[in-house]
Amino acid sequence: MRTPRWVLAIYALVIFVGIVVALPNMLTPNQLGALPSWMPHQQVTLGLDLRGGSHLVLEVDSRALAQERLQNLVRDARTELRRAEIGAASIRRQQDAVIVTLADSARRADAIAALRALAMPLSGPGFSGGHDLAVTPDGDDSVRIALTAEGVRDRGNAAVEQSLEIIHQRIDQVGVAEPTIQRVGADRILVQLPGVQDPSRIRQLLGSTAKLSFHMVVPSDIAATGSGLLTLPGRTAGERYTIEERAALAGDRLADARASFDSHTQEPIVSFRLDAAGAKVFADITRANVGRPFAIVLDGKVLSAPVIREPIPGGSGQISGRFSVAEATDLAALLRAGALPAPLTVVEERTVGADLGGDAIASGLSSGLVGFGLVFAFMVALYGRWGLIANLALALNVILTFAALTLLGATLTLPGIAGIVLGIGLAVDANVLVNERIREETRKGLGAMAALDTGFRRAYATIIDSNVTALIATCLLFAFGSGPVRGFAVTMGLGIAISMFTAVSIVRVVMTAIVRHFRLKTLAIEPPFGIKLIPDGTAIPFMRARFAGIAVSAVLSLASIGLFIYPGLNYGVDFKGGIQMELATDGPADFGKLRAELDNLGLGEITLQQFGGPSNVLVRAERQPGSEEAQTVAVQTIRAKIAEIAPGAKIERTEVVGPKVSGEFATAGILSVVFASLAMMAYIWLRFEWPFAIGAIATLMLDVTKTVGFFALTGLDFNLTAIAALLTLIGYSVNDKVVVYDRMRENMRLYKTMSLRDMIDKSINETLARSLYTSITAFLAMLPMAIFGGSAVESFAVPMVFGIAVAASSSVFIAAPILLFLSDWRGRQRPACICGHPGSRSR
Repeated sequence: MRTPRWVLAIYALVIFVGIVVALPNMLTPNQLGALPSWMPHQQVTLGLDLRGGSHLVLEVDSRALAQERLQNLVRDARTELRRAEIGAASIRRQQDAVIVTLADSARRADAIAALRALAMPLSGPGFSGGHDLAVTPDGDDSVRIALTAEGVRDRGNAAVEQSLEIIHQRIDQVGVAEPTIQRVGADRILVQLPGVQDPSRIRQLLGSTAKLSFHMVVPSDIAATGSGLLTLPGRTAGERYTIEERAALAGDRLADARASFDSHTQEPIVSFRLDAAGAKVFADITRANVGRPFAIVLDGKVLSAPVIREPIPGGSGQISGRFSVAEATDLAALLRAGALPAPLTVVEERTVGADLGGDAIASGLSSGLVGFGLVFAFMVALYGRWGLIANLALALNVILTFAALTLLGATLTLPGIAGIVLGIGLAVDANVLVNERIREETRKGLGAMAALDTGFRRAYATIIDSNVTALIATCLLFAFGSGPVRGFAVTMGLGIAISMFTAVSIVRVVMTAIVRHFRLKTLAIEPPFGIKLIPDGTAIPFMRARFAGIAVSAVLSLASIGLFIYPGLNYGVDFKGGIQMELATDGPADFGKLRAELDNLGLGEITLQQFGGPSNVLVRAERQPGSEEAQTVAVQTIRAKIAEIAPGAKIERTEVVGPKVSGEFATAGILSVVFASLAMMAYIWLRFEWPFAIGAIATLMLDVTKTVGFFALTGLDFNLTAIAALLTLIGYSVNDKVVVYDRMRENMRLYKTMSLRDMIDKSINETLARSLYTSITAFLAMLPMAIFGGSAVESFAVPMVFGIAVAASSSVFIAAPILLFLSDWRGRQRPACICGHPGSRSR
């Protein structure tokens, strides 16, 4: 069949645009600058694990927002009732509500009407004209004021949006280049800072609410007896101040703040300027309180308490407090950006050093090129010159994947490189299916063009089914994954989708052009040296070994379950929370000294492990009791101690996961595996019949348990990357079984009188070459990544190499026998074979 010219033109245009868009990724900055202005200059954005930097996830404290609103309600309710001339016996907070007890119960209806004026209408997206407060009767003489669920959500949403803007301003003012700041979920903000190796300063900058206020300091004789007072710490240890609880001036009147130096002492200070209204109030305060100390309070701590020497009419002042230059700069940035509406807590932190990022790029590229070279050589060894066409499709697949990543503005991570490498191995699957089909049609005596057309047509449905199952796993991985794991899902999904174009459409056009140009009579796709791994006419009686295959698989799976129970999985910080650091010392690490010093920190169990070389140390600390803030304090303590006992050591990677996030990761990981399995079963049930679906899922469970046992046996980190490996193996395993099932379904229609057992054996033998070749290419693509990829992808690449071998064998020795057993059982229940044709009972 001749391809229309307009279709060829579209193919050529897609390839040309893809090459042009992907080209900048291969150029140096100087070469990129020399390109003409009309050519694309955009490159794929590298993730922090490839270029170094810090990744922080901040959570808005929504409970603090609610508590602040309730605190204000106590004051506002008193004011509103006074304005309505309604007496109140008491107004008090009670858990998540404010209870107003009236002096006269007869005026309860009037009180409710007056207090409802405090409620603010909700008119944003997702709201239908409600209010943020519910004012209801509470007993005979009381009224209850509580935040509605919609009100809490509205305040939280507004706080996140306001926090995003303030964080942008704070980061911009301290000079971090190309930051990524975006909202994640309902109450979290993701901050990625390229080049920032120690995020402690940024963490403090972002974690500070920066609520500034000015208070009068109370003399010690009054402080002992007065009410409405507050005692706060100063900047120096042991320093305490008693101040008036009511602020004399709020920080929202601040117009500007700049870091400078005191003209007399040359110490760093922060000079501030108030707006017109604030300047007037400030002048009145200083005029009325000459000789008294005036406290400047930031986030519950007294920065300084200078004595008012004379009235200050200009609305300007300065904050001193033995600051360093960096502290003064950061404080000025905080004050200029304004106060956050609620505290932000660091719930997840990951830091990668620039050197480690460079090493990751080198190892990713080298292992990817080696994997591509191995697949290239294997395809040529299998199919000769026709294998070169398949390799051309692979090269186009990689180019178009990079082009798609560039156009989408996606971020390339080290797991993303692993996704591209694995995609190379899986993209070959379509070429293998097509070539093996063409071989079969040629052996049946069809001419070159007929064999080509029939081979592509019959392979197409199988290619669709096998790729859809892989895409289901990839989509679930993206939905439940986080960070670099999502990067893997994006590149893997793009690679699979693009392979449908390169491995089918492009290869078909090229092969058709060759057949027409050389006027070939037969299409002989044979290895160049005449050596076939699977000889033609192979007829291995696999079903004779069905009991042994299932028994061996069951024993291995039971042993894996035993390993899961004891010694269990080596859960990474993603799932159990805690701290993990990779550090490199100047010389061979002194493990004894490091262990002794770190154990004395009182942070619970701290384990040390050598990896890579004698100077590479993996430090793990258990999850700290308390909230996410406790993890942050522990990180700072460990960093300080390492700097003290190993001055030349570099902390190349840090991962901190709080208890809340680790629990969410664990839940998401379990759900993703369960949903992926159910989705696979539903798809196979829809495309085939229920025995096929049950057989595939039963085999899948055996494959997954063996892989989990492999994790337990080897002690590999079981983290988010491991979940990515499990989901990918689920997709790959079902992919392999779909090919065999598809051939079984086809043979059922062709050989209606053949017993099911013989038909299954025939189908397995006919697809044996495809299953073996695809498994080998996927294995060859991942093997260099497993060996050279490094610790960042170790939990993915190593189990993938193991899982590919398990999935390939289970398709033959597990899935097919289970299908035979289910069909025999159904045959006894209903006198018909699996295909529904009388007289084709299995034996």
